[in-house]
Amino acid sequence: MSVMHLTADNFDEVISRGKVLVDFWAEWCGPCRIVAPVMEALSEEYADVASIAKVDIDEWPSLMERHSIMSIPTVILFKDGLEQTRFVGVRSKEEYAAAL
Repeated sequence: MSVMHLTADNFDEVISRGKVLVDFWAEWCGPCRIVAPVMEALSEEYADVASIAKVDIDEWPSLMERHSIMSIPTVILFKDGLEQTRFVGVRSKEEYAAAL
C-alpha cells in the first residue's frame, strides 16, 4: 500500500475508519523531505495496521487551519476520526511505528 494524498474532499472520509497516520507537509520544507521516505516505509510495513496519508498544506490550507498545524512537518495519528497522537518536527520511524 502506498501513501495516500488527502484533499479537503476525501480527508474526513479517510480518517473516519481505523488508524490513519497523516503527514502535513509542503514541497519547500526540508525536514518534510526527511519524513517522506519514512512515511513510504511505514505504508509498506504497517499496511495491515494503519493507512498512511499526506496533506500538502499549500494545496489545502483549510485542513492545516482546521487541525491547528503551526509548523511542519506535523504528523497526526487519527483513530476512527479522532486525534490520538501528534508529532511536531522530524521523528524517527520507530517513534511513528510505536504510535501505530
